[in-house]
Amino acid sequence: MSGRSERERREAAQARLSAAGITPTKKSTGGGGGKQGLVIAAVILVVALVAGLFYAWQTSSTSSTAAPVAPTYQSSRSGTVVTSGAASAPVTVDVYEDFLCPACQQFERIYGDEITAALNEGKIKVNYHVIAILNERSNPAGYSTLAGNAGLCAADAGIWPAFHSRLFAEQPSEGGAGKTAQELATIGQQLGAQGDFAGCVTGNGDAGAITQATDDAAGDQAVAPGGRLSTPTVLVNGKAIELNDSDWLKNATGAA
Repeated sequence: MSGRSERERREAAQARLSAAGITPTKKSTGGGGGKQGLVIAAVILVVALVAGLFYAWQTSSTSSTAAPVAPTYQSSRSGTVVTSGAASAPVTVDVYEDFLCPACQQFERIYGDEITAALNEGKIKVNYHVIAILNERSNPAGYSTLAGNAGLCAADAGIWPAFHSRLFAEQPSEGGAGKTAQELATIGQQLGAQGDFAGCVTGNGDAGAITQATDDAAGDQAVAPGGRLSTPTVLVNGKAIELNDSDWLKNATGAA
């Protein structure tokens, strides 16, 4: 992790928000707490991360006109974690993400091809942690968990890379209607899902595990300092990185 203090990171995030013309909503001083407080804090942090990722995109020297990189790596899942790439890779990247998170969509747009290339070349292994912090930001509520469950089904069905990219490319707007289970199942079938993918998606069998994984992440100081969980959170070899550093992956793999 960088040498910046928590206060300095908060001030930097606030500066990015101000530069983007965004004023975060203040948390109510009423008696609400627990998960409600987590959701409010998460929404504010998501906005800050979008601003930071936009800044990273602006300052990145990577051309956005390059052809998409096709994945050749393998993926498998254990519980709510999808692991991509070779187990022997020298660098481990952990990504905590919510399929409704706008900053996660930006992260995928900015770094998706670079991550795919590093995975293809055996430079990194990526553990994708499927969590849900924005369930209340869809109508009806619960899209984050439904989409997360579908993503885990996609890993079992052999279509994780394509399904993962597709869900972020077609991400619903916060506050609007998310995709239905049937729509998610149809996407998987279009991508060549193996087995009973539709049954896995509509059954939503990993909903409870996703809730537990989210709670566990919120209690992990390496992932959520002070209990402040946001998405995406990215760790390289166990240490959180600053997402407004557009060279974070190059630095991690020694390619900078």
